[in-house]
Amino acid sequence: MKYGTVYVDDVKVGDELPPLVKGPIQQIQLTRYAGASGDFNPIHQDDEFARAAGMGGVFAHGMLSMGFVAQALTDWAGAGSVRKLSVRFAGLVRLKDTVTCKGRVLAISSKHDVHTVELEVWAENQRGEKVVTGKATVALPSRA
Repeated sequence: MKYGTVYVDDVKVGDELPPLVKGPIQQIQLTRYAGASGDFNPIHQDDEFARAAGMGGVFAHGMLSMGFVAQALTDWAGAGSVRKLSVRFAGLVRLKDTVTCKGRVLAISSKHDVHTVELEVWAENQRGEKVVTGKATVALPSRA
């Protein structure tokens, strides 16, 4: 895995993160995520159960989508750079969906040689529907 190296000197308000595309989502991915997270809710594994619960079928764990957004941030800013990430789950990710994570720089600040970038972040499915929305703060190095 190669992480990005971006410097605060090269970032401006309005810049967009490179999109990160994940998917299509497969059942095995949800099963692996359940094992890694300990979230074995059958709504993510058993289609009949999910339909009986009124969910229209199996859907991905919300935190999996949040993890995709966090990966997009880390791929752009580098390992250890994410200081804060808060999200709202706005829609369901279904099997066979493709999730694209995006972000946009909202503000840049520097204090005591710490350079932070505030971002709007989101993930959307292949229909352009937002499934995750949120805000993030990353710390970036300076060239100086």
